[in-house]
Amino acid sequence: MDLNEKHIIISRTDSIGDVILTLPMAGFLKKKFPDCKITFLGQDYTKDVVYTSSAVDSFVSLDEMKDSPVQLLESLYADVIIHVFPRKEVAKAAKKAGIPVRIGTSHRSFHRLTCNKRPNFTRRRSDLHEAQLNFKLLAPLGIVDIPQLNDIPDLYFFENIMPLPPDLAGTLATKKKRIILHPGSKGSAREWGLDRFTELISLLPSEKYHIYLTGSEEEGQSFREELPLESNNLTDLTGKLSLSHLIAFIAGSDVLVAASTGPLHIAAATGIHAIGIFPPIRPIHPGRWAPLGEKAKVFVADKECNECSKTKECACMRGIESKEVAEYIISVNP
Repeated sequence: MDLNEKHIIISRTDSIGDVILTLPMAGFLKKKFPDCKITFLGQDYTKDVVYTSSAVDSFVSLDEMKDSPVQLLESLYADVIIHVFPRKEVAKAAKKAGIPVRIGTSHRSFHRLTCNKRPNFTRRRSDLHEAQLNFKLLAPLGIVDIPQLNDIPDLYFFENIMPLPPDLAGTLATKKKRIILHPGSKGSAREWGLDRFTELISLLPSEKYHIYLTGSEEEGQSFREELPLESNNLTDLTGKLSLSHLIAFIAGSDVLVAASTGPLHIAAATGIHAIGIFPPIRPIHPGRWAPLGEKAKVFVADKECNECSKTKECACMRGIESKEVAEYIISVNP
């Protein structure tokens, strides 16, 4: 199918990390069909990260659809909608709006009534990465090739990074290597532990590295009780950065260390050293969710394990030594 001059809606209405791993789909379509128009439908709080990609022409917030979803979708005059994240109310509205091609996985019962293209695949048991799995939804458009993992970074098109305001830009103005530590995950991922991050801070020579802590204000309140904030080579930025400022701050840094979170995927997309701490548990293992970037690195236990799949504490995460991570940071940023 020739999609040039066609209007395509990509619907992914969940979290920042998931959205970032969907942007390569937009980049691929724009590269193959440069005259197509791509609208991204997502949660309002993900708008800044979506607009960072030059492959996306416009953004529609799920919040805008609450009062009159059908009328809003009708006003877009779209030719195709791809339901990357299945959401019943969006699928129903897309059908009522008369969008000609409506793509959704066959594994959602409501797609039988709302989608006229239903590719059959499962994410949970697949060995493909999340970013690759998204491409399976393009099969009804005649696109069956799935990019290799090392081709994904070229498809983010992270080209619209906003400049930092002077105070934040000044914070980055140091001759030291700039290391961002993002200890929390808001419960979305297995965490490494604040004590491991404390150890990592102590292992990075203060004369060579400046460390920045990022996260929400709520996370910052817990960090401030346990992390060595009095250190002269550490700056606490928790609760102080908007999403657009966080993206720019990450892009201006050298390294980010985090669990499987949105900031980790932002770091990979901006091209800095993105270091992820992961458990070897399906389906949250790095085979599915690893950061994809030229300088991305994952630490994960070399074993298959589901012993703590139903517990909050993860022995495999705890088994990753801070010394390993510190040695890697020093090796790539001496």
